[in-house]
Amino acid sequence: MGYDVGEKTVGMALSDSHAMIATPYRTLHRMSWKKDSHVLLQEIDDHAVKGIVVGFPLNMNGSEGPRCQSIRQFVANLLALRDIPICLWDERLSTIAVRRTLLEADVSRKKQSLAIDKMAASYILQGCLDSLRRSKAPQGDGVGDLGP
Repeated sequence: MGYDVGEKTVGMALSDSHAMIATPYRTLHRMSWKKDSHVLLQEIDDHAVKGIVVGFPLNMNGSEGPRCQSIRQFVANLLALRDIPICLWDERLSTIAVRRTLLEADVSRKKQSLAIDKMAASYILQGCLDSLRRSKAPQGDGVGDLGP
């Protein structure tokens, strides 16, 4: 499962059972950690998720900004509830790439806002899946594994 974690939403994507194709799944509108975590854990269970790829918002120069700490806390909170492998994945330019794709497809701005988060999650997850397929372990483009 892939996550694009924002302040107001969490975009989610799923891969097929062969870990080849990422598909946009849904957008969770964040409320409180208690409510959000309940939904996230339910989705993990419902889809028999074996690992999670979380977009890691590095600055363009590769340094970590304040949003990176927020993502690290999100991951730590999730790991406190569920022992599951989690990988942080460099998400630089993911939203821009998705927005460009939607504009090229002539999707209205209203529909873009409904789809952007789950599509960004799919873009992030696909990047990780492609890297795994090429090298059998995340290298180069990814940030690294935070899982147990």
